[in-house]
Formats: sequence, C-alpha cells, structure tokens
Amino acid sequence: MSTETPVKSPCVYVCSLDDNDICTGCHRSGREITEWGRASNERRREILRQCEIRAREQGVWMNVGTR
Repeated sequence: MSTETPVKSPCVYVCSLDDNDICTGCHRSGREITEWGRASNERRREILRQCEIRAREQGVWMNVGTR
C-alpha cells in the first residue's frame, strides 16, 4: 500500500494577518490556515496555488524550487 507524503506547509513563522485576512508570511487566508491540518493533499496544492497568486500580485513571490 502506497501512502503519499503530506504536502508541506508554506508557513515561514511570520504569522500576521493583514486587513484582508491574509497572512503576510505564507499568503494563506485565515480560513486556509485553519483548514490546512485536515486538508487533503489535493486541497493543499490548491491552497498553495492561491498563495502563489497572492504573492505574485504583491510582487513578493520567490520561486526557489526547480520545475
């Protein structure tokens, strides 16, 4: 039986929600942060896509991985 490794949290320990309820560190919404622990890997990947969109819109996206 193959078990998929859980998608890693984007938390960077800069936990502060802005006026739009978005974390200034990881770019997740308050709701997404709360949901993360019980979310499926598929849902976690969708949350990460939303984080990337938000970060790019703010001009702070840094892609350090390889694709």
